[in-house]
Amino acid sequence: MKIALITDAWAPQVNGVVRTLEQMCSALQQLGHIVEVIGPARYLTMPCPGYPEIRLSLLASLTIRRALRGADYDAVHIATEGPLGIAARRYCRRRNIAFTTACHTRLIEYIQMRLPRLPSRRAYRWLQRFHSAASATMVRSRSHRDELSARGFTNLKIWPGAVDTARFRPLGKAYWDLPRPVALYAGRVAIEKNLVEFLRLDLPGSKVIVGDGPDRQRLQKQFPEAIFCGYKYADDLVRAISAADVFVFPSKSDTFGLVMLEAMACGVPVAAYPVAGPRDVVDDGCNGALDNDLQQAVYRALRCAPEDCIERAGDFSIRRSVERFLSLLATSPEQSAAETAGDKYNPGTWPTLPTPIPATAATSIPPAS
Repeated sequence: MKIALITDAWAPQVNGVVRTLEQMCSALQQLGHIVEVIGPARYLTMPCPGYPEIRLSLLASLTIRRALRGADYDAVHIATEGPLGIAARRYCRRRNIAFTTACHTRLIEYIQMRLPRLPSRRAYRWLQRFHSAASATMVRSRSHRDELSARGFTNLKIWPGAVDTARFRPLGKAYWDLPRPVALYAGRVAIEKNLVEFLRLDLPGSKVIVGDGPDRQRLQKQFPEAIFCGYKYADDLVRAISAADVFVFPSKSDTFGLVMLEAMACGVPVAAYPVAGPRDVVDDGCNGALDNDLQQAVYRALRCAPEDCIERAGDFSIRRSVERFLSLLATSPEQSAAETAGDKYNPGTWPTLPTPIPATAATSIPPAS
């Protein structure tokens, strides 16, 4: 198949959505599919107010029209609700092109954290309308599906998260020469990640923050005893996570939390709140701990066996995630309705995926001249 992936989130952005999409594109290419990414990287953009790492596409309608017109794609998938996603939705609806969407994050809550006066009911109505035109809206977990369903969203299909266990694996504890235990967080340093709750904990050993974002400077000044080391990539990231004794995930707003699976795959248990996201991947007392008292969650998680963490991560295979994605894609309005009816999961027979899957980016459509 020739698949168009429209996303406002793409490299050089560093976050779970980008990692998920890059991982999926690589696996699809290994299966022989052609994935062309229509993202912000090569087009005119502006920094998102309050979050300059995220670039918002300008002239999105022109970008989409040039990219999709006459391209003869077998399927179109809109991964985000930003300028490119909005323009792609409009283009497809006007031309009766079937498409799927994904709801990766709690977009409305993230915006409200920065704009408290935003009326959430009206914002959710807009989000519901955005996704209602899709043949299927892919969500990462049962918890997120149930939350959106309660708000009136329809045709929600679970597209399970996945972790690359060939890359994320135990690599020993030598990376951090710090007092033990090492409690580590990796991800965006932003308000929605609720990092203050982690950094306030009175824990023995060391606290490490891997990642960057708009709140880093403020938190670094407020909590000078914590170690903020910025972004890490590839095997350096794996070594950093693997060398931790516990992975602390204080967010209460994530829909899934891919990084928790990556930590488990490295043999590191997870401490988190008992909320959607962690509830979908953490078996309390086995591969981590869920507790409304995050400090107690850390102490209990430290008692979990690395082998149980690794086993749990193995349940979230790339193969299962990619096959499910392919089974939900819409190739025509009539076919998509039949394929997604009843939320069937029948991926058919696929060639064996090489292991490890190389972390290569998908092909990007060059800017129009």
